[in-house]
Amino acid sequence: MSRAQLALNVADLDASVTFYSKLFGVEPAKRRPGYANFAITTPPLKLVLIEGEPGQETRLDHLGVEVGSTGEVTAAATRLKDAGLATFEENDTSCCYALQDKVWVHGPGREPWEVYVVKADAGRMSRSPAPDEEAGCACGS
Repeated sequence: MSRAQLALNVADLDASVTFYSKLFGVEPAKRRPGYANFAITTPPLKLVLIEGEPGQETRLDHLGVEVGSTGEVTAAATRLKDAGLATFEENDTSCCYALQDKVWVHGPGREPWEVYVVKADAGRMSRSPAPDEEAGCACGS
């Protein structure tokens, strides 16, 4: 299984959950304080909502590709390094209520991308910044 991920910082989590539930016709797969995610089948998308500051406009937090195994993360890291891209790897990291392995790269506009696998559920948010960023969730689960 592989699907694209879009993580957004939103000012009003409840309103955003309501909107995206209607837009995609599904309820969140996970809902925690300040956090929700949707595992959408059609189109294959992991939509992550991270509650930000009240009154802020919705903005991109990061992008990603969710894969099915640590082996796929390792293969992606090797492929990206072989392509000459700078990578940053995190293994057994707790982020957004999940234990994950991941590798990070940045696009030409400095947009952060992660390739990640969710290994287990976790009981805390643990917002870790994407490499070279001061804030951001970098969460996929």
